[in-house]
Amino acid sequence: MAGSARAADPQQLALSMRAQSDFDRVAKEGPVLPDATRCEQSQAALLAVATPQEAARIHFRKAYCGLATATLTHSPNDFRDASAEFEKALKTWSPPTSNRPREGMIEPVPSSLRVLAAVARLETDSSPDSLQRERLELSSAVDPVACPNEFLPAADCLAVVRTGRLWLAWIALSHNDLDEAGRALKSMPDAAWSHWIAGKSAFRYREFPQADLQYGLAVEDWMREQSAPAPALAPRLAPQPDIARALTDWAGTQLLTGDLKQATANLDTAIQRDPHLAFALFLRARAKELASQNEEAQADLSLASRTAFAEAKDLASGEAHLYRGIMLYRRKDYSHAEAEFSSALNFEIPVDLRPDAVAWRHLAAVAGGACASSREFLEQSLAAVSPYFPKDEARAAAAKCPLTASGI
Repeated sequence: MAGSARAADPQQLALSMRAQSDFDRVAKEGPVLPDATRCEQSQAALLAVATPQEAARIHFRKAYCGLATATLTHSPNDFRDASAEFEKALKTWSPPTSNRPREGMIEPVPSSLRVLAAVARLETDSSPDSLQRERLELSSAVDPVACPNEFLPAADCLAVVRTGRLWLAWIALSHNDLDEAGRALKSMPDAAWSHWIAGKSAFRYREFPQADLQYGLAVEDWMREQSAPAPALAPRLAPQPDIARALTDWAGTQLLTGDLKQATANLDTAIQRDPHLAFALFLRARAKELASQNEEAQADLSLASRTAFAEAKDLASGEAHLYRGIMLYRRKDYSHAEAEFSSALNFEIPVDLRPDAVAWRHLAAVAGGACASSREFLEQSLAAVSPYFPKDEARAAAAKCPLTASGI
């Protein structure tokens, strides 16, 4: 028996050294699928002979390598497996004996463990309830920061914390809470997401040149990151932007600042990346209209409407009817345009497009001669429209419409 026990020690030492080496390779050199898979396997082998005191650290490493695998395979099952391992690490974790705090104090769970566990869960469940739970978990995981060397070196742990802050900002943005998003990244002013938040805030206050600048910085950073070699795990786990939609928003600010050429170029790129973006087609139509390319604008409006219909559930799209209504309005077919705008309001439509649909309906009525019943409604509706609505054109149409005229 004694000989057997002595033989087991070198075997366990070899397993431990191999597991550590495999983990270090993934952690230091970035995820490569064979390395990540090998790391998972070596941690599983070590777990079979580990003591209870070692279990949390090994579960963490197995989960970390599993998460690296998931970022390469993009498999929901791989993310779920990593999440399950992080849960085991959380359940078996206890402060190292040498680090036990004074009586009455509680040693915090390492931030790296809590953040990575939350990110793994977010990758498998992004429902509203899940976002709220993980927002609370991430908030307490990154403030205050706890980065002992137990699981990761301090620098790597801090990189994970930064990823946690990015997810907090992303969750806030999903609720359109720009203030909370900005607070999450107050320590990361040069992050691409910080520029994006600043751009959205400037756009909200109709400071379009500043929005153009900040959106541009964000998009250029994101595109540079996408073309760079695969980074270490923490940056790979950060929330990823939708570049096509980001280009569309950036182009929108360029449209509003009068840079029609660059706006059109960015919209061309956005549509190449994602041909299903009806709003990008609409903005390109608007840019061409402002450039007096009326036939091309009509073609893009028609394509925007068809695209929105194709992307809608059961071919019921308020957005599609809106674009078709604008197309008919530009053809001076005011009665059919008004009917399309009414349909737009009867179907599901993005909330930020609804005020425009209301104003377009009143404008079509005014242009069609229904002055007494529609001029006042048109003037009232202009207070809520987006900056893409032609307010000056609407005011000119209302001014030509006598208040005493008979409604039609």
